[in-house]
Amino acid sequence: MKEKKTPKANLENKRTLFIQIGMIVALACTYFAFEVKSYDAIVVEEIQREAIFEEEEMVEITQQEKLPELPPPPPQQPLIFQEVEDDVEVEDVIELDAEADAFTEMPEWTPHAVAGEENIEEEEIFEIVEKEPSYPGGDAARLTFLKNNIKYPQIAREAGIQGTVFVGFVVERDGSISNVSIVRGIGGGCDEEAIRVAKMMPKWNPGEQRGKAVRVNYRMPIKFILQD
Repeated sequence: MKEKKTPKANLENKRTLFIQIGMIVALACTYFAFEVKSYDAIVVEEIQREAIFEEEEMVEITQQEKLPELPPPPPQQPLIFQEVEDDVEVEDVIELDAEADAFTEMPEWTPHAVAGEENIEEEEIFEIVEKEPSYPGGDAARLTFLKNNIKYPQIAREAGIQGTVFVGFVVERDGSISNVSIVRGIGGGCDEEAIRVAKMMPKWNPGEQRGKAVRVNYRMPIKFILQD
């Protein structure tokens, strides 16, 4: 039996048209999906205000303690004048001339030295003076004395210690040496040897200030050198 089918009823001829329509519909759905905006959900929390009432602290009123009353001051003793004999010797007698005028020559007044003032001036130790103290015979004699009297300490010799020891002392007004001390040392027994020899030195020529012998602070280097 032969099928009866008209050419218009044949869908095979419209296959291409249906494919195009399907593609158009798919593209339209995709475009619509991208254009639709989505919004994040916002959660709103309700905040309730609550009034908090704090009780005020009551500050106790303190009462200041009264200080004990002080006893009244003792009554003031009356002044008592005692008569003394008028036979006290007065060293300074001031003579007044009632007839003196502007042209009258007056003797020059010289103040008396206060007791102990001269001793205080003599005890002063000078750092810089007009005439420096010096060793009798000069520096050459001083170096000769040090060379002949210094004994190199055995400890410093074995340890190889050498250098310069600075000794400080005071040259008194009579040239004697006092207050011997180490200003800068090197150890190894050299400091003690330097002090020993410094105390052995003879009297120096004292320093002078304004033509008067004074005490002078002096510093002297002593070199300790090991010889091969």
